[in-house]
Amino acid sequence: MTASTSTQAAAEIGGTLVSQFLEPAIAFINNILWGEYNILIALLIIAGLWFSIALGGVQFKHFRHMFGLIGNSMQADKNGISSFQALCTSLSARVGTGNLAGVAMAISVGGAGAVFWMWVIALLGMATGFAESLLAQVYKVRDTKNEYRGGPAYYIQQGLGLRWLAVLFSICLFLGYGLFFSAMQANTISDALNNAYQIPTHYSGVVITLVSGTIVIGGLRTIARFAELVVPVMGLAYVLTALAITFYNIDAVPNMIATIISSAFGLQEAGAGALGAALKAGIQRGLYSNEAGSGSAPHAAASASPKPNHPATQGYIQMLGVFFDTIVLCTCTAIIILLAGDYSSEGATGIRLTQNAMNVHMGNTGLHFVSMAITLFAFTSVVANFAYAQSNLQIFGADTKLGNAAYIVIYLGMVFWGSGATLEIVWSAADMALGLMTLVNVTALALLTPTIISVSRDYFSKHERGDEMRFRKGDCTIQGKTENDIWN
Repeated sequence: MTASTSTQAAAEIGGTLVSQFLEPAIAFINNILWGEYNILIALLIIAGLWFSIALGGVQFKHFRHMFGLIGNSMQADKNGISSFQALCTSLSARVGTGNLAGVAMAISVGGAGAVFWMWVIALLGMATGFAESLLAQVYKVRDTKNEYRGGPAYYIQQGLGLRWLAVLFSICLFLGYGLFFSAMQANTISDALNNAYQIPTHYSGVVITLVSGTIVIGGLRTIARFAELVVPVMGLAYVLTALAITFYNIDAVPNMIATIISSAFGLQEAGAGALGAALKAGIQRGLYSNEAGSGSAPHAAASASPKPNHPATQGYIQMLGVFFDTIVLCTCTAIIILLAGDYSSEGATGIRLTQNAMNVHMGNTGLHFVSMAITLFAFTSVVANFAYAQSNLQIFGADTKLGNAAYIVIYLGMVFWGSGATLEIVWSAADMALGLMTLVNVTALALLTPTIISVSRDYFSKHERGDEMRFRKGDCTIQGKTENDIWN
């Protein structure tokens, strides 16, 4: 048997295993989480409402203050990255296929009304994002390099004393951000480049893997510096392009808005069926894009040295990330697609729908613009996802040279595999991992609500009195234990 024959046989066996065992298992879990029972949709809405009420509508009441903290967010110390770098790192993970391909998939499945429900889940999710990032700061630790690390596994273990639940979350995180998410991002990049330039997917996979490797080997600080340089530029370019398209088609904007609202509530011909499809697609893709409640962004939040030095500071900064990701960038994609009319919906899904829509507005230039945008957006997600999963190695006692090296090899292997994988299975696996993470994280947030409220009120009261905005554990009631030398 020749090498090529052996490779082909191995591929066929792998394909059979995936189709017979993996796909049905993933479909079963997704049906429980996202499908028939709508567990996560209900859970996220309840969590968003719960924290919005418990924190006094912080995302609305302190909206201006949230933006005001950006001024000091570029300062840091030797133990952590800056708040702005943490924001850019979290946006690197958030701003990816969810903003371009995910929005297109939501509109394909749920119609224009899905956009409205993406807005709703983002506004509610801002409060949830505030809560989880605040906790990440409260319970952060130092790693073997004396740098800050943290996230849901850490606040579950230290705040609740439930190591088994912390390990469960870390396993879900490794499946999601360590395996499936970056494979899916690589899949979208290679598909976009293949559609635009007929570049074979395995060629794209090699390049993506090599470039990713040169960045992630440098660790969190290298990833944060990369994000700080790339994210603001690509975000601004995308927003300006969407604004130009909006102004060029200004006469069609009122009808577009009316369509979004009427479709969101099933007021068009499809009725209740359209309402259900729009609600599910909007919330599912909205969560996938902004990640509020999933427990991902807290890993970046925990790594920061916030200014002023209070856990709530990073809660505000990460809340801004949810706003920018969904209310701004996802809306830009929705505008591009909806203003393109019927031309964008003829047999295309995912990133190709966005590419086709941009072609309507900009001709062949649009295809190139979206291809480059998704390449940058998705690539920044690839490297940021690495940092999230790597921060959990300490939970397993694997934060060693050997442990990090093994993780890098596995991670880059998944990136290469994803570039040529089937789109449906990659998206389904990503949905499953995100759903499991969210289920564990929201449960932990509910149990740690007393700490969230206590630390938030400490910040609110000091801010109102004009006191020094410094966090001291003695000023709050905190569940479990924290690292003494960090907050004393």
